[in-house]
This record gives sequence, C-alpha cells and structure tokens, in this order.
Amino acid sequence: MRTLKRGSRGNDVMEIQSLLKKIGYSPGLIDGIFGLQTEKAIVQLQRHNGLVADGIIESNTHKVLERFLLGYENYTVKSGDTIFKIAQKYSINLELLLTANFGTNPLALQVGQVIKVPYAFDVVDTNINYTYEIMERDIEGLKSRYPFIEVGVAGKSVLGKNLYTLKLGNGPVKVFYNSVHHGLEWITSPLVMKFVENFAKAYATERPLRMYNLNDIWLNTTIYIMPMVNPDGVDLVLQGLQQTNPFYDELIAWNDGRMNFGEVWQANIRGVDLNHNYDASWQLSKQAEPAYGVNGPGPTRYSGEYPESEPESKAVADFTRHHDFKLVLAFHSQGEEIYWTYQDKTPSQARRIGDVFSQLSGYSLSETTGIASFAGYKDWFIDKYCRPGYTIEVGLGKNPLPISQFSKIYQDNEGVLLAAPIQARS
Repeated sequence: MRTLKRGSRGNDVMEIQSLLKKIGYSPGLIDGIFGLQTEKAIVQLQRHNGLVADGIIESNTHKVLERFLLGYENYTVKSGDTIFKIAQKYSINLELLLTANFGTNPLALQVGQVIKVPYAFDVVDTNINYTYEIMERDIEGLKSRYPFIEVGVAGKSVLGKNLYTLKLGNGPVKVFYNSVHHGLEWITSPLVMKFVENFAKAYATERPLRMYNLNDIWLNTTIYIMPMVNPDGVDLVLQGLQQTNPFYDELIAWNDGRMNFGEVWQANIRGVDLNHNYDASWQLSKQAEPAYGVNGPGPTRYSGEYPESEPESKAVADFTRHHDFKLVLAFHSQGEEIYWTYQDKTPSQARRIGDVFSQLSGYSLSETTGIASFAGYKDWFIDKYCRPGYTIEVGLGKNPLPISQFSKIYQDNEGVLLAAPIQARS
C-alpha cells in the first residue's frame, strides 16, 4: 500500500475510512478524501497501538490496519489461557473461534501456541468501491475464518490477475454464480462475496439463513462462485488508467481520446465485451456491431475477433465445461430484471424456476432484444447444455451504480442465491 496522509485521495483511503469506522473510530465521511477527521482517527489508532502518532499511514501503521482488513489476528497462547477465555477476551462467538482453528484441540492449548482469532466484525465491507485488491484480501480473510471454503483459480485476466473461484458445499448437484463480466458493474462482486460470508458464518454456527437449512444445501449441492470475471476492467473503472498499463495508448484511442473510463467502460482491458464473447450466436453479435456504432475494440459491445478470444471468457467457459452445472446465474447491473431465454433452446423448467426467482427478488422476468440477445454467458450455457441459465440485472439507475444501493440489492438477491441450488435439484 502507498503512504497515505492528509490530502491523499482514492479507493484505498475510502477503504481505510470505512475500516476505521467499523473498529470504533470517527474518520468522518467515507468519501476517499484523507481530511482532518481521518487524520485524527489515525492518530488515535496509532496511540492505541504504541506507534508514532503522526497521522500518516506508512509501513508500521499499515501492519496494524492489515490485520483488521483481513479480519483476524494471530494470537500467542499465554499461561492460564483457555479457548473460552480467549473468546471472551475478544468478544467473539466460540463456534467461530473453533471454526477458524479447525484441527486444534481446544482442551489442550499449549503456551506459545499460535491460533487465529477472528474479530467480532464481518470481513466483506459493503460501503466502499470494490476493487480487485480488496476482493483478493477479502478472500484471504474469509478463508482464514472459514477454512471449509475452498478457493481456486480458474485462469488469469489479460493483465495476469487471478480469476478466483469459491466453493461452498460437497453435494452432487452443482450450480455456478459469476459476477462482473462488465467493468462498470463491479457492485455485483461484493454481492456474491457478502453471500459467501453470510452463508459461511451461518453454516459454521449451525443457524439457518432466511429459514434455509444450510446443512441440507451443503450436503446435497455444491455452489461455485467466480466473484470477478473482469478484474482488469474493474480496476480501470475504479482506479483509472495507469501509465504502466501496457495498453495505455490503445485504451485512450479505443475510448475516443477520453481519459475518463469510470462512466463508460464495460469491456476487458483489450476492449472486448466479455459478455459478447461466447459461442452462442456470436456471428450475429458481430454482424450487429455497426448498427450500434461499434467498429472495433472499445467501451462496450465489441465481440472480439472470435468466440472465447479473451482469457477471461475462455476461463469461465472452461470452468463450466469441467463441471456438471445444473443451473447458472450471471449477475449484472442494472434494471431489476431476470433474463432467462435463449432462442428456442430454453429448457422447459426454466420458466418455473424463473418465476421463483422473480417472486423472491421482486424482479421481473424479461427477454432480451437486439444485440443483447447474442453471445452472452447465459446464452452459451443454455445453448450448449439445455439447462436453466439466468442473467440477473441488479439495482436501478445508471452504471456504475452507487454503493449506497448495496443494501437493497443484497436483500433482493440473497433469497435467489439460496434458492438456486434447491431449484437445481427439482
């Protein structure tokens, strides 16, 4: 992390401000601007942790913040400690402490032994712009708290970022959720990440989630999640174009000479719209491009040179080919709609399941028109497997949707995320 001080601006400042508020300090507005109030909060944190209280976030202060960002600390067992006393000391649920230290005998702690102690607050922050770096750290934090979450990498983006997958459950019926084919639609990444956290926390403490029996879901189904299909596009939208980007000049040209990518850029870093890069009527998508003013790489709707030309779309397709998914959900924004059809290939049960999702979310069932009808992931899945696939457009307004919409988006969709594996079994 770069050094942060008064006057600094950016998503990293926003992340620190939100964290400070979460752990009991008062940084002022969570706006990404390092002002006097944020400086005062950092000074307080530094004093409480025996650091030089200068209000500047450099390496030593960052080390303290890092453990809070990850959501846990490594605790060295002292004489007289018991697992119960440690849980009381940190005001955390005993079951969560035991979960984080799976395999450790809680009745035989040894002085000097190091255990993980999760903090009494959630890992996934839903008040901030959700960059790839934040998602990657959240995955590490969730894996540390809930070792039963299986983390994998399905491939890499054009710029070499990992395309992470998360796995919940060990049942025979498999479903797949993915988010953020489009850079502007980054809000769908914290949506599925927050679902992973809420599911894991409830499962670890043997509690239902929205009255769903999570043990039943775990034993009978497996949920796979790819939370950020297009990490390069997300960081271009949220972090801006960096001079070190190997496509620096091309991106400016593809963006009609504009340096502002944060309001227009849906594509990956090579200017390909990943949700037009699948082999399902791809040629029709290509033929439709001129009517939409698309003549090559750019912010949106360019289908690429051929299906799966991009490492991101190929990784998603390969991941799908390597698993026997009964149902898939692709999250996008915006419109509060659920798209469920593809030509005459739509399976017979898709409407019934779609009605369930519509009722749970309050979203309307819709059918795509024009270029949106071609070469998307949902289209490809239905075309190749004749199984239910859904594109869910969350939220309302103009992309990128503000993070202030997150709470409603999550409440609208948690039921769908829980119901999908059950519907896949029916």
